[in-house]
Formats: sequence, C-alpha cells, structure tokens
Amino acid sequence: MNVKTQSTAPTTTSPDNAVAAGQEEEKEGFLSFIWFLTKLLFAVLLFRSFVFSPFSIPSESMLPRLWNGDYLLAAKWPYGYSSYSLPYSAPLIPGRVLSGQPERGDVVIFKHPIDQTDYIKRVIGLPGDSVALVDGQILLNGELVPREPMGDFEIPASVNTSCAWGGEEGTNEAGEAVCRYTRFLETLPSGRQYEVLDFGNTPSDSIAPKIIPEGHMFVMGDNRDNSRDSRFEARSGDAVGIVPQENLVGEAFIIMWSTDGSAEWIKPWTWFTAARGGRIGDTL
Repeated sequence: MNVKTQSTAPTTTSPDNAVAAGQEEEKEGFLSFIWFLTKLLFAVLLFRSFVFSPFSIPSESMLPRLWNGDYLLAAKWPYGYSSYSLPYSAPLIPGRVLSGQPERGDVVIFKHPIDQTDYIKRVIGLPGDSVALVDGQILLNGELVPREPMGDFEIPASVNTSCAWGGEEGTNEAGEAVCRYTRFLETLPSGRQYEVLDFGNTPSDSIAPKIIPEGHMFVMGDNRDNSRDSRFEARSGDAVGIVPQENLVGEAFIIMWSTDGSAEWIKPWTWFTAARGGRIGDTL
C-alpha cells in the first residue's frame, strides 16, 4: 500500500507583519489600561459622592473631640444627596434627594452659606427650636442644657496643637509639654452627651434667643470660645451663621488618620513617628 505524504514548508512572517502585530497588541494593551483607569475613576467618584468622603480638620474649633491634624471619613447618605455631595459641587443633582434631617448632637460637615468652603460643627438646634446662651450654657427651648465640670482636657503640644488663649501650659507625667483646658460634659434633652471646652466668660457666652427657621440648623463648635459658629452672623471666611440644611455634605463617621504635624516629606520615617496612633479608628 502506498501512502501519500504531503510535505509542508514552514511559514515565515515578514518583519513588517511582525511589527504591525506588535503595534496592534501594544495599542490594545494601552486602550485596556485606559479603560481600566476610567472604570476605577468612576468607581472612586461614586464612592466619594454617595458613600464616604475624606475630610481634614484644619483648626481646633472642635476640641476636645477632633484635633487639628485629624483626617476623617464622612458618611454621605444620612442626610440625602445634593450637588454638594459631588466633587467640586458639580450641579448635577437638582435640590436634595432622599433627604434626612440631622439630630441634635450630630457632628456634620456642610458648605459655608457664603463662600462654600467645608466646615464641621455640632448640631444644637433644629427648625422651630429656640436657642440662646446664658453665661456659656445653652438655653434650648427655654430649658438650660445641663453642663457638668470634668477633669481638665490635656493635649500634647505639637506643630498642630499650640496652647491657645484659655489654655495652661504644663508637662505630663512623662515630662512632655502639654496644654490643659477647662472641660465640661454637656447633655442634650435626648440624653446625648459630648465634651466641650470653655475658657471663661466672653461676649459670645450670652446671646438672645434665636428661633431656627424651617430648613435650617444652629451649629456650634465644641471648643466654645474658639469657634465662629451660629452665634455670629455669616461672613465669608469667618462665621457660618444659622446654616441651611441644604448645605449639608455628610456626617462625621470615623478618624482614619491623625498627625501632630511634625512629619517631613524628605524623612519617610517621620510619617509614622508623627502619627497619633491612639486616635486612628475612633468613631464619632
């Protein structure tokens, strides 16, 4: 039996075809990478707009709970969504959807009514409430909000925490420089409690009753004598006045990082030595 065999000559690819194929693969790889980055950016934007968004604390107006140099995540869903929920306040959401009202005692992030910068304060009064101050004590709907003295609040001295007026410089048991402030425990009618600082009698410790309009809120800093809040008329770069609730951005949720300000970019080890490890992970 004769078996027919067929010999095949090896095929060769011309240099031009090889270059073209390589360029095509390179193009497809680049386009795939761009598509991946686009999806990642879109996911990050969705997360920041509707779930959590990072914010930093640049001052001491919310001592003792929040320190200058804290970095926190704010929950975006508790009060609904508006254009303020989006990066750069993009005007893509008309009004406020799924809106919810904050509760007294909430620590909220909102846009300044005039200059639209981010501020953080504690909600004290809601629509229809009468809010006044008498010798530093809140008068809410005609009733004094209880305030009990506590032991002094002590904060380590650092780049981010200077000893402001009203504080007393000293050292702790380890011989480290600290600043001490007079501290009180305040209790709202709901039973919600939080700590505040008060440096003594100042002009802003007594204000006449203010009725909070519909859709607004009265906010205060916990560091009562170092906060430009609803006790003062709203001014750009300064006090916030009585804040429209439509300016709400989110509710402070958790401290994800905290630094004393001593870190230097050219010294990577200082990124860790400057960290206030005991504050990281604290919920608000």
